Amino acid sequence: MNTNVSRHDPLAAVRIPEYRFLMIGRFCFIMGLRMLSTLVGWWLYELTSAPLALGLIGLAEVVPALSLALYAGHVIDISEKKRLLLRGIFFYLLAAATLLILSTHYISNTAGKPFIIGAIYFVIFCTGILRAFTGPAFSAIVGQTVSKELLPNATTWNQGTWLSASVIGHASAGFLIAAFSNTGTLMLVVSLMILALYVLSKMHKKPAVHTAGEKRTWESVKEGLTFVFSTKEILGALSLDLFAVLFGGAVALVPVYAKDILNVGAIGFGWLNAATDIGAITVVILLALFPLRRNQGKLLFFAVAGFGLCIIIFGISKIFWISFLALMFGGILDGISVVIRGTILQLKTPDEMRGRVMSVNSMFINSSNELGQFESGVMAKFLGVVPSVVFGGCMTILVVIATWFKAPSLKKMEY
Repeated sequence: MNTNVSRHDPLAAVRIPEYRFLMIGRFCFIMGLRMLSTLVGWWLYELTSAPLALGLIGLAEVVPALSLALYAGHVIDISEKKRLLLRGIFFYLLAAATLLILSTHYISNTAGKPFIIGAIYFVIFCTGILRAFTGPAFSAIVGQTVSKELLPNATTWNQGTWLSASVIGHASAGFLIAAFSNTGTLMLVVSLMILALYVLSKMHKKPAVHTAGEKRTWESVKEGLTFVFSTKEILGALSLDLFAVLFGGAVALVPVYAKDILNVGAIGFGWLNAATDIGAITVVILLALFPLRRNQGKLLFFAVAGFGLCIIIFGISKIFWISFLALMFGGILDGISVVIRGTILQLKTPDEMRGRVMSVNSMFINSSNELGQFESGVMAKFLGVVPSVVFGGCMTILVVIATWFKAPSLKKMEY
């Protein structure tokens, strides 16, 4: 293989059959997962009519995910990753099946609202445990599936797969809820989980690169933390995104905007939920075909700042198409930051530490979505919905300004 030619081939990674299995399986899984999260937000708001209930969804998932993240990274590094991933998706399948049962007319008629609400939160708590393992496992497997020269290309397609599945899951969930109710939508979610299990089972085993030996679990975890905190480019990128997502979590309040402010119902809710991902997948596909060549560090700062501005516009808008465009352009800018951050992470992380580093990444980034969801719910309760979203956008911009001066090496980062 001519490595130089492959590196500049926009389809280089997807030409590898093993990588295609990984991406198809991830697409099915994420699509089902996004449908599930969209449906749960709508379902709980229907049951409670309380914005705070949406924030509590994030809290219920983030507590176990954060608590187990570092240990999960250690387990991923010493485990055969394909088997670990398949187990995680199987238990997600059981969680989706449990919600399916809860959504049936029989349970609705025989159990009271408090029971159903409590059961939903319990299931989400359990998925938080699973996410501590499955998310980092997916990212760690990417580095074992393609050569280092193809990692930037593979990372871009990996993010594109995640985002395209996310946009289809978000948008279709709104339409499916309107057409087939919660129960019909959850039946499709269960089917997607089964399909993901089948496709990923066709992959080869992914043996552990790191062996624990006599090293204790905490020593292994500490080694991963030390690497992240001593690698300034990784730490800067993760910190920037952590606080930006934490304060810019306006998407958590989309059910409130759709139902009470913009008055667009379930279908409009689906489009608003999909808007961010439509923008993100568009730019990720463009970046896969025309990758960034220079000044990636500076572009990361500008993208996150622009994202904060889009959140402010969404917060004050009372016109559907303006709200949709604000979220879509926010998604474009978020997609740029996701690709840059993901590429930095994959290139800077050695194979034997991928599980631990990706778990730290999940603590910084993935869990910040749920913390941001909780923050948005709490702020909406005390400040009101619109002021809380505007506040979050302003704080995102302030974080970018502070990081610009605190992380000079990230500004100069190029790959």
